[in-house]
Amino acid sequence: MSQTNVPTPEALVERARALIPALRERADAADLERRLPTATVEDFRKAGFFNILKPKRWGGYEMDPQVFFDVQMAIAEGDMSSAWVLGVVGVHNFQLGLFDERAQIDVWGKDPEVLISSSYQPVGKVQRVEGGFTLSGRWSFSSGSEHCQWIFLGSLVPPAEAGGPPDMRTFLLSRDQYRIDDKWHTFGLKATGSQDIVVESAFIPEYRTHRAVDGFKITNPGLAVNNSPLFHLPWAQIFVRSVSTASIGAAQGALNTFLKIAAERVSSNTGKAAKADPLVLTTAARVQSELDKLRLVLKSNFDRMMTLMRQGKEIPMTDRVRYRYDSATVSRACADLVDDLMPLLGGRAIYTSSPMTRYWLDLNAGRAHVANDPNAIGSSVGMLYLGQEVQEFFV
Repeated sequence: MSQTNVPTPEALVERARALIPALRERADAADLERRLPTATVEDFRKAGFFNILKPKRWGGYEMDPQVFFDVQMAIAEGDMSSAWVLGVVGVHNFQLGLFDERAQIDVWGKDPEVLISSSYQPVGKVQRVEGGFTLSGRWSFSSGSEHCQWIFLGSLVPPAEAGGPPDMRTFLLSRDQYRIDDKWHTFGLKATGSQDIVVESAFIPEYRTHRAVDGFKITNPGLAVNNSPLFHLPWAQIFVRSVSTASIGAAQGALNTFLKIAAERVSSNTGKAAKADPLVLTTAARVQSELDKLRLVLKSNFDRMMTLMRQGKEIPMTDRVRYRYDSATVSRACADLVDDLMPLLGGRAIYTSSPMTRYWLDLNAGRAHVANDPNAIGSSVGMLYLGQEVQEFFV
């Protein structure tokens, strides 16, 4: 199945920007519901956002990741929860392209528009059985799960032989194999609907699993049918950016909002206009400069990776570790930048009615994702700089 009338990257970003007013208008109600409105998910579907990283043979665009992340950043300027769900759900269409062709047929064969949620925490109980595995357990943080009919769940497969290492895999389950447990009550990213998932002894055939080592070594079974340069990228390099890039757009949205408020604000205590305050002006300049740098690093890293993929070359492991670290630093950097803006708006900035508050809360919630902890990968980068061997897997 081929995709006709494929939009340009520029058109996709324009569509994302056109949705910003609607996303802001829906944000309060979405926070109360603790999930994205169905209208938002349908807007993303109609705009083609879920097709950007999807295989062409299933109606996707197979575009470079930079396009997907440009769209995600634009959406986040309006609402970070919406961009977060787009990021993690949209990137699953890339991962399914790495699975055995039979798994792709199971998911997209009847409905190529169906969506997949996930939780990669390796917390499930796995047993080997004839033809595959049984899986049980509870997983948390499955963003957008109420809008999806399939799910990826992470678990460690016990070694086939005593003394061997466990095998980290992603298991693909259909909606009738799990239930959603409403546990999502948070201070930020409220509308992501990142609910708990409960599985009770579900059977998953071998072909509906994806080995982490295949994503690492680029030996994915899906390459037999999806062999474009895009699908030769390491899986982890795509995934980690799907949970950090929304922070760049949200911080930009916060800065834009800050500038709008500062242009009119006059302190009720000093009578001084914010636009005449040197600290306001220099902080705004610094924040924009730092956000521009974060965008440039994102683009540069993927430009480099896609160039190597098109040349049929491997990405040096030193670069893969460094790119992983670059992604991990984004969320905290963006939250810190908005932290610097908040006090410059005076006491009114602490009200929940302030348009800055949601950005600040969402950005700080985004820091909690394990992939956004630079300490988890930073020591490996330092070891590389000191000439030591690094045993990294999720890069």
